[in-house]
Amino acid sequence: MQKKIPIEISARHIHLSQKDLEALFGKGYKLKKLRNLTQPDQFAARETVDVQNGSKKISKIRIVGPLRKETQVELSLTDAIHLEINPLIRISGNLRGTPGVILISPKKEIRIKKGVITPLRHIHCSPKEAKEMKLKDRTSVSVKIRGKRALIFHNVKIRVDKNFRLCMHLDTDEGNAAGIMKRGIGYLI
Repeated sequence: MQKKIPIEISARHIHLSQKDLEALFGKGYKLKKLRNLTQPDQFAARETVDVQNGSKKISKIRIVGPLRKETQVELSLTDAIHLEINPLIRISGNLRGTPGVILISPKKEIRIKKGVITPLRHIHCSPKEAKEMKLKDRTSVSVKIRGKRALIFHNVKIRVDKNFRLCMHLDTDEGNAAGIMKRGIGYLI
């Protein structure tokens, strides 16, 4: 029997550093929680920013908390094409050599020198879940999607952390290709 993996579509979003949050919204500013996300301790903030590259812009991109060490903008390839950016497909947090953009809040705009990625599709899981499925952190697996738009996603990176809950994250382009709107099910193969 193949192991079922819950899937969520991770739309474009931004993780901010403390420094960039304060540069955009003011000294001492704290994000306001809109709703909790399924990964423990993560939340969608009420705040959004616009992302601009040259004359191209995407408005109202949601900020996801909590704050991080470095600012990271996560876009689908379609978003990147619109912004005329060639982002690198990377695991979250690997920002070396990535392009930058202008971030615009209602109060101010800043330029980040790096941080734009298209996130590598991945599965979050706790150490217990990883052990049960015989998975190891940073290894890759394949996941089958059934249905009218059936396909197999290869090179799905495993991410193991005590604060994670089992869930595969796809960007909107990948979700559309598989016919998954917000949530779905995949099968580890």
